[in-house]
Amino acid sequence: MTNRREQVARPQKKYEFDIRFSTRSAENGWTNLLATTRNAIVDAWDFLTKTPHAASEGNHPMRDELEFVSVNGNRYPRWQYELPGGARIWFYVHEQVVWIIDVHTRHPNQTK
Repeated sequence: MTNRREQVARPQKKYEFDIRFSTRSAENGWTNLLATTRNAIVDAWDFLTKTPHAASEGNHPMRDELEFVSVNGNRYPRWQYELPGGARIWFYVHEQVVWIIDVHTRHPNQTK
């Protein structure tokens, strides 16, 4: 039996993607942004669970030396989701999981 005061987890539709952190740094960055820009993070969550591969001005594959990320000997395209104020979420997608690599609370120097 569960506690009646427990928060109900948001259910996912069958076609939606899971979101997971690939690093502790990404988790910390997410927590920091959640504390300061909650609505933008919720919008990012909704976008990334539904359409992480949808290229737009605010969500796009990265270029040059940041174009790919290597994980366990496999290469995946690295994407960047842009939030207001210069914050960025870097991620890759494998199967039905969006792996958050890093969360920058301001515009990262690597992409300036």
